[in-house]
Amino acid sequence: MSRDPASDSPKKPAPPPRDAAREDRLKAALKANMARRKGQVRARAAKPADADEKHEGE
Repeated sequence: MSRDPASDSPKKPAPPPRDAAREDRLKAALKANMARRKGQVRARAAKPADADEKHEGE
């Protein structure tokens, strides 16, 4: 009634060859996402400086 310890741990199947194409798509999406976020940060950083100039003129 002993259990085989090797059968207790799940084995990961070998990745299919199409994973390379998936990784390429994910890399491209990540790069685009990072560029978009970088642009958002730059826009937010520039926005308070513009707002301060408007209040000084009042």
